Amino acid sequence: MKKVITGDHAVAIGAKLSRVEVVPAFPITPQTLIIEHIADFVNDGEMDAKFITMESEHSVMSAAAAAEAAGARVFTATSSQGLAFMHEMVYATAPLRLPVVMVNANRTLAGPPGIWCEYNDSMGVRDSGWLQVYVEDNQEALDMVIQAYRIAEDKRVLLPVMPCIDGFVLTHTVEPVEIPEQKDVDAFLPPY
Repeated sequence: MKKVITGDHAVAIGAKLSRVEVVPAFPITPQTLIIEHIADFVNDGEMDAKFITMESEHSVMSAAAAAEAAGARVFTATSSQGLAFMHEMVYATAPLRLPVVMVNANRTLAGPPGIWCEYNDSMGVRDSGWLQVYVEDNQEALDMVIQAYRIAEDKRVLLPVMPCIDGFVLTHTVEPVEIPEQKDVDAFLPPY
């Protein structure tokens, strides 16, 4: 089915189709709508996941790593200062071979104007051991979330993956996106 949706909505649908089990979250613009859509999916019974509202981004990545280590398929998202705040735990996750998927809505770090798209947030953790993939459009945003789990959970890989989406340029822009059927995603992405 084709729908015209924002990049944030596409990411959230990708997480839902991936049958994510745990979503620790803390909102930060321009990632906020990803988390809001997932919260709605969980609240409306469309997504069978534990949604955990955290007090900070550092706690988000701590909870994500712990849930993944316990055997759950985990999704989270962040942006800019949020990624900077979870810096310590980002570096701790890859050496533990935890296949967390975290979407980063790329945005400038602190300082005026401080809200536009740039890549200094994700480049700051370039050498952390996370696989980073930069998407070109909203279709790739949805598809890459699903593909990220297939890559991250492969026994030959077992590394966290950070799909990066341009903040505001894609997160808040609507584009036509082909949404795959759940049965097709299930055939591609085995249970974790």
